[in-house]
Amino acid sequence: MSAVQLLLVPLALWALQASLCHGACVEVDSDTDAVVNEGFKLGCISCKMRGEVPAEATVEWSFMPKGESEFTKIYSYEDLMSDIPDERFYERLDWNGSKKTKDLQDGSIYILNVTWNDTGTYRCIFNRTLTFTSYEFHTNATKIVNLNVVPRLTRGIASILSEVMMYVTIIGLQVWLVVEMIYCYRKISAQGEEALRESALKNGSKRRIALDSPSTLLHFTLSSRLPL
Repeated sequence: MSAVQLLLVPLALWALQASLCHGACVEVDSDTDAVVNEGFKLGCISCKMRGEVPAEATVEWSFMPKGESEFTKIYSYEDLMSDIPDERFYERLDWNGSKKTKDLQDGSIYILNVTWNDTGTYRCIFNRTLTFTSYEFHTNATKIVNLNVVPRLTRGIASILSEVMMYVTIIGLQVWLVVEMIYCYRKISAQGEEALRESALKNGSKRRIALDSPSTLLHFTLSSRLPL
């Protein structure tokens, strides 16, 4: 592998990392432990499988309190507008999903001032319409969040270790990229210096050959015999 190719490898990895950070959609589960009297994000992500196809989506949230058996609609988001039909959540829910677009992929909402009565099951439903050239395709996705309200949030050892390992991995990758770039730069510089030395040696050899040629020697001999 040439030095230029070695230099392009870390740059390509860096570009891939940047694109993944800014452009990808990843479906992750929502947190489930909310602290009483604090805010909490109810996560709901439904990635569009055909990113190149135009689409519009609506999101509807329903709530089933602990001990009950039926869901009640508490929030909807459509055409960049939200609605809160349930008085229990009036002025306590805020949109926390995709911004300034009807092509929703993040349907998360934020609960302000969590209460003990917010314990229960939350259901998020995505209704998406994909617009193709000659037809429309309707699809939906459902996410369930079982929320538990606690007096204070405690983190388990596994969660702490996972976060530490994540940061260690990120830092390690960044250091590796820097080391690779420095190595490639030095290798390219060394090859450039070697090329200059070879060029200088070739030029010196050509000059020596020219001085040692018969015509040059004859000219020198005639010149030395001519009277001044």
